[in-house]
Amino acid sequence: MSETTGFNIGDLINVIPLNEGGDMQEPKVEQLMGKLRRLQQGKRILEEEIKEVKGVSDSLQKELASLQTEVYQLEGFLQEKAETCRKLQFQCAECEQDSVRQLNQNQKSEELLEQYRCEIQEFKLKHRKQRMKFENQLLQLIEQHKNLHSVFSPERLPDEIKSAENTISQLLAAEQMKLAQLHGLQEELEEME
Repeated sequence: MSETTGFNIGDLINVIPLNEGGDMQEPKVEQLMGKLRRLQQGKRILEEEIKEVKGVSDSLQKELASLQTEVYQLEGFLQEKAETCRKLQFQCAECEQDSVRQLNQNQKSEELLEQYRCEIQEFKLKHRKQRMKFENQLLQLIEQHKNLHSVFSPERLPDEIKSAENTISQLLAAEQMKLAQLHGLQEELEEME
């Protein structure tokens, strides 16, 4: 950097040149002025370089601060996302457990429903049998009632009474005849003795 501008640190050290015998010789004013100008020029160059380096350093510091801020924000964002991920995993696990519970509950409900269907079917069959039995009994009662009604209807009652009286008369006549036959047989038996 300083070599490209013609500035040499050795010029600062060797302000007084040595003569041929190795003794120090007095520098000339022109030499001193030249050295002074070179030193001032070197100083300016160093100051500019320092200023440039300081600017670069400030810029890098700002960039570093910006990057640190960004890193801090990203770390916060990462923590938020990690927390969200943990919550979602927990919710997912809960949902899976709820789903398993719901499936088990549904299976139990299906089994109960099937059991109730079977019981209802059995009850219907039993009720149908009872109804058919009742209908048969009712038909029999209706038939019996019809028969009784036809026998004991008020319209037929006088005819039934006459028929019953005729039957009684016939039975009495038959009884008298049988008694007479019996009496005749008894007399014959006595005569045979």
